[in-house]
Parts: sequence; structure tokens; C-alpha cells
Amino acid sequence: MTAPSQLRLLTLNVNENKDSTIFRLEKGWTLHFVLGPSLADKDVRIFVNHPTDPKLGPNRSAYHELKWENLSAQKSDVYDNFAEVRLVMAGSFNYYFTINKSDNVEDANGRGYFLVDPILRVGKMDDRISMDCIRCQSVLPKSLGTFDKWKDRLLVSKESGYNMIHFTPVQELGISNSSYCLKDQLKLNHNFSTKEKQYTMKDLEELITMMKNEWDVLSLTDLVFNHTANESPWILEHPECGYNMINSPHLKPAYLLDRILWHFSLEVGEGKWQSQGVPPSITQDDHFNNARRLLSEQILPKYRIAEYYQVHVDDTINRFKAAVLGGVRGDDRPDADIAIISDPSYRRLKSSVDVALAIKKFYSSQPSHISRDDRIVEACNSLRQKLNELNQAAENTIAGHIDCAVNNFLANGRWRFIDPNGPKIPKVSEKEPIMWNYFTLPNKKMTVEEEEEMMDSPDGAFCMAHNGWVMSDDPLRNFAAPGSNIYLRRELIPWGDNVKLRYGDGPEDCPFLWDFMAKYAKETAKIFHGIRLDNCHSTPINVAEYMLDEARKVRPDLYVIAELFTNSEYADNTFINRLGLNSLVREGLNAWNSHELGRLVHRFGGSPVGSFMQPPARPLMPSMAHAMFIDQTHDNESPIQKRSAYDLLPSSALIAMACCATGSNRGYDELVPHYIDVVKEKRLYKSWSTDPQKTGRGQVDTTTALIAAKRAINKLHHELGKSGFEQIYVDQVNDNIVSVTRHNPVSHQSIILVAHTAFSQPHNMDGSNQPPLVIPGVLDEIIFEAKMQHVTKVAPYKEDSDFINGLPDFTVTMKEHIKVNESSMVQMAGTDKLNFVDFPPGSAVAVRVSLTPPIRASLLQVRQLLAQFGYRMRTFSARNLEEIKGGEIEVAIARLTLNDLNRILFRCDNEEKDDGKDIGAYFIPNYGPMLYCGLQGIVSILSKIRASNDLGHPLCDNLRMGDWLMHYTAHRLMVHESTKEIGKWLKMAFGHLSQAPRSLIPCYFDAIITGVFNIAEEVCWAKMSEFVKNGSTFVRALAYASVQLVSYVRTAKLPRLAATLAPPAPPTIEENGQKIVACVSMSAGLPFFSAGLFRNWGRDTFIALRGLLLITGRYDEARLIILGYGGCLRHGLIPNLLGEGISARFNCRDAVWFWLECIKDYCKMRPGGVSILKDKVARLYPTDDAQLTNNVEQTLEDVMQEALQKHATGVSFRERNAGHGLDSQMKNEGFFNRVAVDWETGFIVGGNEFNCGTWMDKMGSSEKAGNKGIPATPRNGAAVELVGLCASIVKWLGELFDLKKFPYDGVRKNLGGGSVRVITYKQWAQMIASNFENHFWVSRTKTPNEVNSHLINRRGIYKDTAGSTVSPWTDYQLRPNFPIAITVAPDIVNPERAWFALNMAEEILLGPLGMKTLDPSDWSYNGYYNNDEDSANYNTSKGFNYHQGPEWVWPVGFFLRAKLKIASLLEPKHPGIFDETANSVKHTLTAHREHIFNSDWRGLPELTNKDGEYCPPSCQTQAWSAGCILEVLYDMELLSGKNVKK
Repeated sequence: MTAPSQLRLLTLNVNENKDSTIFRLEKGWTLHFVLGPSLADKDVRIFVNHPTDPKLGPNRSAYHELKWENLSAQKSDVYDNFAEVRLVMAGSFNYYFTINKSDNVEDANGRGYFLVDPILRVGKMDDRISMDCIRCQSVLPKSLGTFDKWKDRLLVSKESGYNMIHFTPVQELGISNSSYCLKDQLKLNHNFSTKEKQYTMKDLEELITMMKNEWDVLSLTDLVFNHTANESPWILEHPECGYNMINSPHLKPAYLLDRILWHFSLEVGEGKWQSQGVPPSITQDDHFNNARRLLSEQILPKYRIAEYYQVHVDDTINRFKAAVLGGVRGDDRPDADIAIISDPSYRRLKSSVDVALAIKKFYSSQPSHISRDDRIVEACNSLRQKLNELNQAAENTIAGHIDCAVNNFLANGRWRFIDPNGPKIPKVSEKEPIMWNYFTLPNKKMTVEEEEEMMDSPDGAFCMAHNGWVMSDDPLRNFAAPGSNIYLRRELIPWGDNVKLRYGDGPEDCPFLWDFMAKYAKETAKIFHGIRLDNCHSTPINVAEYMLDEARKVRPDLYVIAELFTNSEYADNTFINRLGLNSLVREGLNAWNSHELGRLVHRFGGSPVGSFMQPPARPLMPSMAHAMFIDQTHDNESPIQKRSAYDLLPSSALIAMACCATGSNRGYDELVPHYIDVVKEKRLYKSWSTDPQKTGRGQVDTTTALIAAKRAINKLHHELGKSGFEQIYVDQVNDNIVSVTRHNPVSHQSIILVAHTAFSQPHNMDGSNQPPLVIPGVLDEIIFEAKMQHVTKVAPYKEDSDFINGLPDFTVTMKEHIKVNESSMVQMAGTDKLNFVDFPPGSAVAVRVSLTPPIRASLLQVRQLLAQFGYRMRTFSARNLEEIKGGEIEVAIARLTLNDLNRILFRCDNEEKDDGKDIGAYFIPNYGPMLYCGLQGIVSILSKIRASNDLGHPLCDNLRMGDWLMHYTAHRLMVHESTKEIGKWLKMAFGHLSQAPRSLIPCYFDAIITGVFNIAEEVCWAKMSEFVKNGSTFVRALAYASVQLVSYVRTAKLPRLAATLAPPAPPTIEENGQKIVACVSMSAGLPFFSAGLFRNWGRDTFIALRGLLLITGRYDEARLIILGYGGCLRHGLIPNLLGEGISARFNCRDAVWFWLECIKDYCKMRPGGVSILKDKVARLYPTDDAQLTNNVEQTLEDVMQEALQKHATGVSFRERNAGHGLDSQMKNEGFFNRVAVDWETGFIVGGNEFNCGTWMDKMGSSEKAGNKGIPATPRNGAAVELVGLCASIVKWLGELFDLKKFPYDGVRKNLGGGSVRVITYKQWAQMIASNFENHFWVSRTKTPNEVNSHLINRRGIYKDTAGSTVSPWTDYQLRPNFPIAITVAPDIVNPERAWFALNMAEEILLGPLGMKTLDPSDWSYNGYYNNDEDSANYNTSKGFNYHQGPEWVWPVGFFLRAKLKIASLLEPKHPGIFDETANSVKHTLTAHREHIFNSDWRGLPELTNKDGEYCPPSCQTQAWSAGCILEVLYDMELLSGKNVKK
């Protein structure tokens, strides 16, 4: 598969609802859904409604299932599964996924939306413009005059530099003439026609097309779905389309209240209540207080509105009695209570109660010995009391609503009549009531009583609710629906010229309305390129969805904007997602000062200057809504009124610098000093004059007000969006001056605008002595400079009677595209400062700045070097399948060995210092030392700060301040011959980069480092096995530890190898003029086991070796490590601490068995691997008592046989140099070691109470606590894992002997008296197999012959040891060791028992990342390890509980492998158990995957504390942790194939 140009990855997680999260994408991109950790073991089905073919069109209900794909060769590994969507259509699309195999959206476990932006095109050639290039101007069509004059008036917008015109509705308007009160949604406003011609929508379409093709101007208009004019012919023909008294009877009480208040207002206007203190001319607050008294005490009580919510008590009692007598049974709901049920028709006193429930409460509950008649009487009395209570409660509730209604009624009146900020209407009248009505008025004058009667007549269908605005209401709630009291409480600000439309839940609820409005939407979309969804927040969202879908069927790339006033980001995002809104209108006038305006400019788009370069394939991040940032909307008051005339130029210039769409309102550029009323304005816009000398009264030209400046500003905004100036920096210079920089990250050209705002009338117009502007490069030109000036000789403003006119006494002086010396506002001071000599309030200047030629040349060199990397940025599901193409750096890295790559990528502080080059880890001020000296140390930091674009991170500060890190990175590689070429390349690259502006250093440094790092990573994997090379990202991440932890370290060499060793020869290096062997060794973990004596541990090495070296295909390195350790064999053991063989300690019983198991794995996994048995081993100690020897060589098979024979015979010895010099913690008895075979069982036995010879080897060291010299876990006797390992080895050797590939048939057992007996390996294996269950299985129930029952804490498990002589109860402790035996020797256990025991271990021991080392119910358990604790606590002091609870990671590997192997054995008997187990394993490993990808060490830790808590003393990357988990994935793949075949 070819990698797409832009790829985004969206991670899915269990129970994740993303309906309110915005994800923005573009057509032509690809979206990949990937599985989060919580879904790794789930059967996930994912569905989307994005069409596969754009010809299919949008259909929200047409979901199709996506297919899961995986580029990994391991089909059992789901961690890189992805489902792909090629984005071919713009709009809003939904996805959902299930985990129960269902395809039903109702079963969705997770869901969300993704938005695909439309592609907008202009001109005859359909040139594409981005949404960030939009410059939109709003116009009122009614102010354009007759249609034949539109072109001349619209030309003003085009010549002012706008490329989109927003028309408020163009359709037939209602009587109010409000631009948003439509009478006929399908008909062009007749006022646009002339006597000569009747213009239609067809004429409008032709004009819109001409504007797009010839002017490069797009068009946008409003869709109004909420309401229609009161006098719309179709609403009178189809009254069901409104909320009326027939289809919405719940509104009857509100309608009655509305009529009462309307009549009261009429009576006030007629003077009826003047004697009561409420005159027609309301001038003071007392008038309203008197009105409240009248309404509350005299008028409203007589209408008894509460009766619409009350029951008729006597009627209800009668129905109750009849029901009892009729044998109706009582309702048996125990928690239900009697409540009033509203009458569906909302008639007075027609509400009811649940009679069956009343029978249960008041009749059935009475004692049975009472007569039926008496019971009925008693029940009726009780019910009557309850009904009276309910009626009273209803009355109280309604009284509260009415009181609120009166308050709102009078509050509105106060604003209209006496508020200084209101219209201050002089007199109450029918045309100017106290408050406008909520419902349409009757056609004739009627009394309140007559109007109440009309509600219940057929004419009630024409009593319709007006639409309006509810402050702070839930926008997703229909305020006219049943259950809402908005109309009753009069919390609506009504629009009395229109009717609120009632759609219902779908087209079937009101077919005519849905069909009519769909035609309206499609007709609009056919003509216009975009729409503004009017009153979006209160448009029923299901209606808007449907209508926009219909519109997009006509125009798939429809541009949709809206204003939202929800006061909730959640609600905003819900609207954006469900409707596919492309831009939200944002108002510049919301800024209260220049600082806030600058903040908004920064907030609405763009990334910071110097931002990191993001790869084309990356995670899909949530985004905020795209903005259309408008200096003045058509609903705003004039900024001249709100601020000052001087501010229009600088604020508009600042808004134009935002990385988003911008807009304005017709009148702003002409300095109209008042609000152009969408309802009342009757004047016309002026038209365009092509000759300023002949401009007439009704015309404007380039010299008018702001027009020339706005054209320059709009032109600049277009260039910024089109030419890639996507980075932004806003500087608040002082209280009034704001500087905005837009930067192009490719050309590194910057455009800087400085604006001197005037949010209030300026008192000081002195433009000198302003702070200078630092120029970061060469000032190419002044793009424009402009300032607003007041002309005193011109007559002041007077409103024109025919045309909308602006201030005549303000003008703008400006210059465009000039050199600095031509400026009248600024001058250069030296080479890098621009002084402002005349920059008063109302000024703006924009300059273009380029880098100096030398810097440009240096950055060109850097970019050419980066071109070698291409798009080699790896992501979770966008795998890099590119081959090495031959670039200089690629070829150089490809030549390196994995040991060299260890130096390139890793090496912790001690490893680096060990090289003797006086180099250690780099220290970042205010951060600390890097974890690795190599590239991984840098990338671990960069990968996090790049994702969040954290340019303020200390690493970025360090890079901006100096070249130290660049020098360090190159120098540490140059001092080594094998990596010198890479170091020189980096030095050259950084040399060029160091010439760049310091603000750009971090992003280019990141690009260089990441590019080299990614190549090095790919080369690492390319040098490994096919399993790794073609593996998942998880497999590769685990295999990465092979490079991380396996390298040559001078102070931790392997022992001497045989001089006659067969090829391939070990690697060598030149040191001090001599060629020396430089074999890699394996660190047990970092950072604590990095160099010197404590780097190489035999046990750790061979537990990790299969995973880190054999599975990864590093057979040569594995061979040398096996042979090197084999050369140290002594007493039948290999060393625990290697010490290059010279300082070796032979104090562990288990390392030799893990060594032998690795030899077995090597022979089986490497083609021809059995030849290693004939390899020569240089024996350092050919006999147990020999001194260090240089000239004895043996074959590996002889050394192996010696180890086994020593165990068969039995070995007992005291460590050489025993004493405090060797081990300061151990008691004298602990230096005595014993290993042997118990020939009754075949088990390996050994140890004593003073030493700990297995991996649980913590020796007490606290004198204060009294545990010094006492092993916490001696595990003497037969340790379960050693028995399993021995069984595995001897069985294999028996098979090899039969194949004549191993020369020894078994071992010799000393019978005493000089006689011996041969025990063949087959016999030994059979001996173990026949005894294992009897000695290690703890029965699930007590058996008759059971011994030590009192010591058993857990049943259904395998013992940890058998035959412990220290403390017999320790045999029965539940620990994570028995799964090791099951993994390596599954044939020695009963599969059913093993399965039960493994499930017990899972339930009790398995933690998030590791396995508890002891059963939490054990008295010795403590899950928190702290080696620094020196307390009196015996169990924890000095970390005594190291293996008594803390959760170790590597045993998880053996545990999961054991489960897989046993499940495979059980599959024939229990079909499906293997797949179920594999899914469980995948789920368990998700934590490890997450950890390794999120870890700065890029590894798995040694251990964690209880329940996965971080353990500070733990190594954060441990060899056996990564190696053992990698083995799980490898074995799962092998076993999956095996079980599929079955």
C-alpha cells in the first residue's frame, strides 16, 4: 500500500463517546481508526457513514463496515490493526464501533464524528481557495435596491478586496420587513423587481455565477428554519406547521396569560388604570409597581389559570368509587405515589390521577375485616384529602410561574419605557405595548373570555406561538415542547412578526413542512456556495441535520457557518459535529481592549512561530472550531459608537492577521456611525464609482473612508492564507499597540503588522516615541502604512435620506509597497530596528521581512539535507516500507553494526563514561541530564514537546541559547572510528543550522535528529529477523531493547574465547594501536547495571537471551555469549556475576539451567544451530580447583555434559575468597553452596537457609531490623522452575542422542563402593515427569494421605519449592515461578490442573505490568520496595521484601506463554479456549505496549510496586522484561498458526 500524502490516526477506546469532540480533516486525506489498549482483546466492528464513492452522496443512515487491516506479518498481533477511510466528500460524518459482534448503532460501545472541510473554488478555472483565505462582507439585500442595481452596489465589496459576500435572506419578506422574517422561502423578494421586469431566483443564480467566475467572489446566504412570517400564505394553509392550540394544547395556559396581559396593556394605553397609578405614559418605577399589584391582586386571580393543571375533586372521587365497585384491581408498584396527570387537551379541571394506584394506596391497604362500604367511604375521604393537597401544590407551582411571568412582563416594560439604555417609548398603545405578545393576535377584537373559548374551537389552530430568544437556555431543548414552561413564565424574548415552526421528530410528523423547507434548502444550495444557519442554537438539531444533508446533495462542497450562543463548549461542539459547521462566527467587538483582541487573533488559528515540523502521518488531535473572525457583524452596533472612529482601521488590520476566515459588514469600511437596522433600515447602499473625480452622492470609490485601506488589508489576508504564512506570534507592545507576526515556515519570510488601537476616544494623537520594532532579518518592503485622520474642515456627519452614508470628516492616508525611506511613519535605526516617528492612534503598518542571504543559504543547505529523509516519520499504523534509497546519511547508517547503532541511539551516562573519552550524559538546564547520550535521549524529549508544540520547554531554551547540544551530539560520535562518519555529517548539518535565527533552531534541530533517528531505527530492524523486520510496532519496540541493552563495554567484556573457534570470528576493534576482541555483552538493566562488574549477570542474560538475541535473529552475538559464559563453568555452574570470568561468583543454582535452555533454543531456532555443540570453549577453570587457565579448550557439548554430571554426582563447595571482602552482607554459612539431584524424584535440589541461589536472591542487610545476613527467600530444596528446566533439558538431550547429535546418553550415578549406574537422559526426564504432579500439585480439596495440610494457604496451585528444610511452609507459598516450569516443560503437568493453577495465579498475582512475587494473603507480603529504607521493620528494611510482593515484569512473559501452551493442549477438548486465551493475552499486554511507547527509556521496567505503581529503585528498562514479553508475541504467533491448522 502506498502511504497517503496526509494521514491521520484516530485511536478508539472502550466506552468512549466523542460526540462533542471536533476532529477536522480535508478531502483527499486518509483517516485510520486504530485500537487503543482497552480494545486489543475485543472483537471490534467499526462502521462509518462516509461514502466510499462521492457519487453516492451524503446519507447519515447509510453506514458501512470497515475492514481491519494490518501491515504486520504476524496475524495474531492486533496491536497495529487499522481501518481505513479515504475522505472523498465534505461534510459531517459519524462513526461507531461495537464489541459484541453487533452491527446495530444502539449497541455502540464508542462513537464520534469527523468533519471534512469543503473545497471552495473561484474563477473560470476553479482555482482553489482555503477557508483561511476567506474575506466575507455581509450585505442586506433590501438595501441593494432593485435587482438591476445590484451589480453596481455589490462591486463595492469586490473592489474592497472581499472574495465572499454574505447576503441576508433574499426571499420575500413579511410585513415587518425584517431581513429574517420570510413570507415565502421559495420566492425572490418582489421589491427587487422593476416595472419593466419581474426578477426571479434564476436571475439571482446568474449573478452569483458571474461573481464567482469573473470577480472571484463567492456568495453565501442565510437559511432560516425556525420561523416564518405571521402572514406566510402556506402557514395559514397548513397551520399544523406551527405550535397552536390544537396540536400543542400544553400552551393553552400560556396563551390565556398572554391574552390577559395583552388586554391589560391595551387598557393601560386607553387610560383605564390611570386612577390606580398606571397611566398611559409610564415614566417611573412606581407605575410598574402599581401594575404588579393590579395584575397580582385583581386581574390574574379571576382567571384561575391553575385549573388547567388541577383535578376536579368530586368527579375524580366518583370515578374512583365506580372503579372500586367495578372490581378494578390496585396497581402493585411499591414506590409509586399519587400524582396529577395532565389532561392531554389541557381543559380546566380535567387533569386526572391513576385510579388503579389510588385503589392500591387508599382501598386495598385497609384491613380486611372492615366492610366494603366502610372501606370505600374511608378510601374516598383519604383520596379527597390527597387530591386537595395535590391541587394546592399545583396552584402553588403555577402561582410561582405566574409571578415569574409578571416579573418578566414588567421587566421588559421597564426596559422599553423608562430604562436610559432602552428606546424610552413615551406612551403605551396597541402599536407599542408594555411587552410584545407571545402568540399571534386574533383577526378581530375579542374579550379574554372569547379568546379562551376560541382555543378549544377549530380556530385554535390559528392561535400560534411566536418564535424568540431564551437567555441561557439549553440550546438542545425545544422550549415550545411539552414539559417546557418558557411561554408560561414569559422567559422568551419574542419576535412578534413570526411563527415558530413545529417540525416534530421527523418528516412523518409534519410532511408538508419538511418537504417545503427541504425545497428551500436545496434551492438555496443550488444558487449559493455557502450558507449561514440563522439562529442555529435554537434550530431543532434534527431539522438542521436533515436540511443540510438535503443541501449538500445539491452542493457537496457547501460552506456552512453559524453563530452559536450556547455558552457551552460541549453544546457548541455538538452543533458543529452534527451539522458539519465549517466556521463559527467570532466577533471582534467582543474584545474589550487591545490585549483581548490580540489574544483572539492568536486563538483563532495558526501555530507559534518556530513550531515543530509535523509529519504527514500523525495522530488526529481534537481541534477548536474554525473561525470566521468578523470586525463587525450585521447584528452589531457600530464600533464608532462602541469604541472610536480611530479604531476601525487598526482593529480590522489586526483581525486580518488571524489564521482563519475574516469578515466585515457593509458600512464598516464606509465609517457608518450607527447600527444598520435589519428591520427598520429603508435606505440604500451606495454603488461603486470607477472614477473618483466623478463620484456622486450615491457612490463610493477608493478614496472613500477605509475602502482603500481595507482593500490592502484584505489582499494581505489572502496572501497570508494562500502563501503558507501559517505560524503566528502576537506581541502586546503596550496598552494600545499590538504587533502580529505571520511567518512562512518554508520560505521563512515574515509579515509583521503593528497596529495602534483606539478602543476609546484618544486624547493624545502624538505618534512619536513609540517602542521600536526589532526586524529579524532584511526589511524587503513596507506592504502598507495607513492612519486614520480627522479632517476638521469638512462638515460633520448628517444622515442621508436616501443612501446609507458614513462619517465625512474622517479619512485614511496610506501608502502601499514602499521602501523604508519613502515612509512617513517609520524609519530604520541601524540594521535591525524600525523606529516609529509618526504612529498615532488609528495607525497600522505592515512590513515584509526576509532572512539575510547568508542565513537563507544556510537554511537551504539544511532543507536539502532534510530532503534525504523524505517523509520517514513513522506512526502507529502508517508503517514505513521505504527501502534505503542511497542518500549519504542513509548509506552511512546502513553500514553500521548493531553495536554501532547502540552508540548512535543509546548509551546511558555510565556506559558513555566507560569509553574513556571524558563524555557523559548531556545536562539540560532547568530539566536535568538526558537519559541516553545517543539520539534516543533527545528524541524521548522531542517526541513529547513536538506533539504539544511546547516551544517553552527547557530543551528548546537550551537550543535557542547556544549550539552546545548540537556540538555534543556530533562530537560524541566523531571520537569513535566506527561512528565518525555520522558525527561528521551531523557536524556539517548543525554548522549550517547554527547560522539560522535562534527561534528556528529547535524545529530544524528536531527535524535533523528525528530524520537520522528514524533511519537508524529502520536499519536496526532491517538487521534483525523477519519476525522483527515484518513485525508490529510492539514487536519492534520490544526488539529495540536488543540494541539498547546489548553492546560492547570496555569494563564488562566477555571472557576469553577459544583461539580455534570456528568462523564467524568475534568482532574486533583497534585500541591503543592493538586489535582486541570486542564482543557485545548484555546489560541486566539500565541505568543501574550499565558498566563494570555489575553489568553482566548470568541468570539475567540467559533469561533474556531467547527474546533479545534469538528471536531477533542475532545468532552470532548469542553464540559468543553462550560460549563465553560456558568457558567459566565451575562446580557445574556458570557465574551469576560474570566479572569477565576472572571475578566471577558461582553463587546461583539457576543460571546454568537457563544457560542450557538457551543452548537448546539456539539449536532449534537457528538453522544448523546444533553445530554450536561442536564449537570450542576456552575453559578458564577446566577443573573446580584450577587456577585461571589460558590453554584448555573443550567442545560446548563436553562442557554441558560436565555441568549435568556435576549435578548428578552432587557438588558442595565454599566460595573462593569468601568473607566480607566478597560479600559484606552474607554470613559465613551462606558461602557454602550445594547442588545435587534427588534421585528418588530426579529433581534438582540445593541451597541452605543462609543463601539464596535462585533469582529471588535478596540478602538482608539491615542491622537495625535484624535481617542482616538472612536471605529473604532462600528457596532451598527443589525450586519448581529448576525442576521444569531440568526436565526440558534432559528430554531434549535424550532426543539429540537418538539423532546422534549429542555424544552422551546420560549421566553416571554413584552407587557407592566404586560402582556407578547410568541414568539415561530419557530415564531422567521420565523420572521427573512421573514425580512432578505428586510432589508439586496442591490439591483443590483435602486428600486422605495429604501431609502438612496445616501449612496450605492456597489450593489448586503448584508449590514454589518441594522439600524445603528451612521453613516447610514456604513450599506452599503461591509465587510466579511455577509457570516457568509449565512453559519449558508442559508435558510434566496435568493440563487441566495447570490451567486451574494458572487461572489462580492470574487472579491473585497478575498486576497491571508485573506479577506479584508473593501471594498478598501471605503474612510476609508487602508490595512496596524501597532499598533505602533503614527501619526496624524486619520485613521491609533495606528492601528485604524485594521478592515478597513487588510486581516483577519478566515472570509475566513465562506466565502468558504457559497459558498459551496449556490452552493449545486443551483446544481439542475445549474448542475455542486457545482464541479466548490469545485475546486475554493481548489484553494483558496492552499495558506493556502503552508503557514501552510512553517510557522515556523506551523499555519495560524491572518491577513495579503494588498494583503497578512506579518503583523508583527499579531499573526502568530491563533486559529480561523486554525479552520475556517479546517471547510471548513470538510464541503466540507460532501457536496461533498451529491451532488454526488444527
